[in-house]
Amino acid sequence: MDDERPDVLTIGRLAHRTGLPVRTLRFWSDEGAVPPVARSAGGYRLYDAESVARVELVRSLRELGLGLDDVCRVLNGRTTVAEVAEAHVAALDARIRSLKVSRAVLSTVAKRGSTVEETTLMNWLARLSAAERKQIVDEFKEEVFGGLDDPRLRDRIRTYSIELPDDPTPDQVDAWIELAELVRDPGFRARLRTWTELNTPVAGQGRPPGASIWWARQVVQTVAEVRRGGVAPEGPAAAEVLSALFGDADRAAVLRSLEAGIEAGAEHYRRLVARVRGQDSSPDATGELEWLARALRAADQA
Repeated sequence: MDDERPDVLTIGRLAHRTGLPVRTLRFWSDEGAVPPVARSAGGYRLYDAESVARVELVRSLRELGLGLDDVCRVLNGRTTVAEVAEAHVAALDARIRSLKVSRAVLSTVAKRGSTVEETTLMNWLARLSAAERKQIVDEFKEEVFGGLDDPRLRDRIRTYSIELPDDPTPDQVDAWIELAELVRDPGFRARLRTWTELNTPVAGQGRPPGASIWWARQVVQTVAEVRRGGVAPEGPAAAEVLSALFGDADRAAVLRSLEAGIEAGAEHYRRLVARVRGQDSSPDATGELEWLARALRAADQA
């Protein structure tokens, strides 16, 4: 038969020409992707040169991840390669984002040595929808900041958001997991509420003297410089630093605010928020804040 019609290929010759297994070509043929152009007298499938080109196109589309249904739709003219490719790009983007989240969770699990329960919780936190993440943050904001009568605080909280982007980096996912665990902790919420109350003005009074520590980075920068200079918090030079920073302010009130913030972990919280947002966070100021607290205690006892 082949000698009589050299332009016609049996499925075996088509397999040899394309380098694909016969069973693959038979399956594609059954699904309509590479239909035979004719049948032999014995009922065998026959193909031609165009069938070879069609096989190569099907192989290319399959290697790009298209399902056989989509391939048949393209070949039969019901859609275009461009349209199918666009849909697959969107699907691949979603898959890539999901894989990034999975990688970040597994990286955190490995770093922490997490238990099965902790792993399950972290995976749940990482895969929350934007609305579910917002609900966690809104509940936290209400418990920590709700009911405090301070216009500046209300404005700050109204615009305050912690949003994980649609395509987060592994570090952003890791920071979100840790932050979500933190803000859902009743103990942390209570400590941060205490600290917030100490920094919120009472009606008719000025801003509490300790509030500036947490929002004015120059305080931390000043302490960092004196620490690098080897100044001890209990020494006379530290007393001069306190005078320059706080003047005649109520240092007992400053210390109460400072200790409340340190106990609450406000600096760690601030850095986690910056990481989730993908912002360049300033260096960890915990050491400077603790130095300042020691200096205030020493001055009080002098």
